Amino acid sequence: MKITRRSIIGLCSGLALFVVAGCSSPNEQANTANTDGATGNTADAGEINLYSARHYDTDDALYDNFTEETGIKVNLIEGDADELIERIKSEGTNSPADVLITVDVGRLWRAQEDGLLQPISSETLASAIPANLRDSQGQWFGLSKRARIIVYNKENVQPEELSTYEALAEPEWKGRVCIRSSENIYNQSLVASKIESKGEQETENWVKGLVANFARPPEGNDTSQIQAVAAGQCDVAIVNHYYVARLKQSDVAEDQEVAEKVGVFFPNQTANGTHINISGGGVVINAPNKDNAVKFLEYLVTPEAQEIFANQGNEYPIVTEMEPNSVVSSFGEFKESELDVVTYGEKNPEAVKLMDRAGWK
Repeated sequence: MKITRRSIIGLCSGLALFVVAGCSSPNEQANTANTDGATGNTADAGEINLYSARHYDTDDALYDNFTEETGIKVNLIEGDADELIERIKSEGTNSPADVLITVDVGRLWRAQEDGLLQPISSETLASAIPANLRDSQGQWFGLSKRARIIVYNKENVQPEELSTYEALAEPEWKGRVCIRSSENIYNQSLVASKIESKGEQETENWVKGLVANFARPPEGNDTSQIQAVAAGQCDVAIVNHYYVARLKQSDVAEDQEVAEKVGVFFPNQTANGTHINISGGGVVINAPNKDNAVKFLEYLVTPEAQEIFANQGNEYPIVTEMEPNSVVSSFGEFKESELDVVTYGEKNPEAVKLMDRAGWK
């Protein structure tokens, strides 16, 4: 049985967080998630309850393959990461949640700070995942990587004109930059990384310059930014790489036309490398099926699972020996930042305040 966003979380979408948590009582939620009638944190050796902020239908292959190989059922509850974190908090010790997965390390860090994750010891995870992409205490682990790249309009921009994120704050880019809202966690993590590497004052100067160069007020998701670049509404945008790959792979002619009009550029290659974030997960503090939860995380770094992340999700594998798919590989090789991603969470409060001061809406 799988519980999807079309059920419990889906019924509550658009409501306040306390309403989401209150759509059913903790015991009712546990009864729904535990198909053999177990409630609260009564363990069932044959299942895990996965709270996931990854809204990708392609992940179904991960769950199906894991169940086929281990016999362990995956009961899936999807929702916004903040929503899921609040839900786990409201459920307390009765929470049926075994694993929390998010699409940005900032939310994993928040869950850790709220005491919602527990440390686990796994040689499989420690050996497969680079140290800067996992928690040193074993409370969360990167499972796939995403690069924050620059896309550019091929007619208006030559790649030789591009260099770094910081350079987009220079006067020559006035009225030429598109990017999504400062509320977006991907942008918050990018700014947090700059605070860590360059300091708060230099980062604030950069953000002010970047805001001054916006072609329009921030709106939409990363796909919207790519579409705006293709349409000539702006010349460059900062986006996650897989949004471009999705457009290239789309069966919709308009999407492919957009993809043809934009180029991909990896910034900061002569500096500290392109900004990297992760999709990752951890074992929830009161997980009723802890052993199965660890098995699930370990499965997600196997070659089989990493190929699904790469081939179906257009993400970069977290395991260095694995290769991205052919579309993503066509973007070229690049130097990635080796900054410890935990700093994105640690510096997030400063980043949010800084972006607000700089006028990034």
